[in-house]
Parts: sequence; structure tokens; C-alpha cells
Amino acid sequence: MFETLGSLTASPWIYVVVAVSVVLDVFLPVLPSGVLVITAAAAAAAAGAAGPVPVAVPAQVPDILALLVIATTSSVLGDMAAFRLARRGGARLDRAIARSRRLTRAHERLGTALARGGGALVVIARFAPAGRSVVSLGAGKTHRKVTEFLPWSVLAGMAWAGYSVALGYFGTQWLGAPWLGTAVSVMALFAAGALAVFVIRRPAPATAPAA
Repeated sequence: MFETLGSLTASPWIYVVVAVSVVLDVFLPVLPSGVLVITAAAAAAAAGAAGPVPVAVPAQVPDILALLVIATTSSVLGDMAAFRLARRGGARLDRAIARSRRLTRAHERLGTALARGGGALVVIARFAPAGRSVVSLGAGKTHRKVTEFLPWSVLAGMAWAGYSVALGYFGTQWLGAPWLGTAVSVMALFAAGALAVFVIRRPAPATAPAA
């Protein structure tokens, strides 16, 4: 898998593939958009990776700043597409979500927690599996204002893209080999997702009864 992704990062099409994957994974959470971003960032760092063994670097490598901007922008665009669709979807969208076992379980587990946590949980849920879908579709279904949702979506996209790019880029620089940096970075991304799920599902603190 890493070899296939590595060959893709040597092509300028990597920007298009990353953008499409990040936009669409709000509807298809199984898409490996985070892995794509990390792999592209690792390729960008390979030219400067330090290590005792020389690293083969493709002739073309992604620009790290362009990758960060594209990943962030695509994340926000995907969020807003789901948000708009949910506002207009009505019963048809409810039936579509009901047909997805993963989205149904995510709505059941995260819906109450997200409502309780407000904007900060929009950022945390961006790292959780299917959390982005629950937040964006849920905000649209409950007819939240765009001005309430968009700033948190931007912040969530920046946090997720920055974390993913930093993992791939600095992981490769520190470890010296793109494949090793990518593998370790992907594990760190999954760990962040597991932590996000734990934070979201943590029960709310009980309020003390009034005297």
C-alpha cells in the first residue's frame, strides 16, 4: 500500500487526490484521507531526511505549504457540503443515514456528547472515526447557523491538517526513511482518533444539587 501511495506522491495529481479524498470522506468515512496527507508530507520531507542510509527521493515532491492549504480547505468544503445537504435533506437523508450502520452507531454514541460539548467538540470529533460526519450532518439537521458552525469547521480542519502534515513531515525527518515515518505517523493518527473517541464518549460531570 505504501509503495502505491509513494508512487502517487511523485505526481502533481497527488493534490487532486488529496482534495477529493478529504472532501468525500465526510460522506464515506472509510476513505484513507489522513493516510494520503501523511504520505504526501513524508514525501515532501524525504529530500531533507537525515539518516545513515541514503533515501531515494522522487524527482517531484509535494510542496508542504500547498499540501497544508489544500487539506484544510478541502476539509472545510466537505464539512459545508454535508452541512448544506443535511439542512435540505429531511426524511430522505434520515433514511440514507439509517442504511449506514457505521453512521447510525456514530450518531447514537456521539450525538448527545457533541450537543453537550459545543464548538470545542467539533474540533475533537474531526479526529474521531465518523466524528466529522456526525458533526457536519448533525449541525445541518438541527439547522444551526452557518456563522455558528463555519468557524469551528475551519479550526477543526486546520488542526487536523496541521497534525497530519506535521506527523508525516517531521516523522520522516526524525526517522530518516519515508516508509518508516509514514507507518509511525499513521499509527499516531489512529491513536489521536482513539483519544478523541474517548474524550467525546466520556460521561458529563454530574452537577451538584441546589441547596
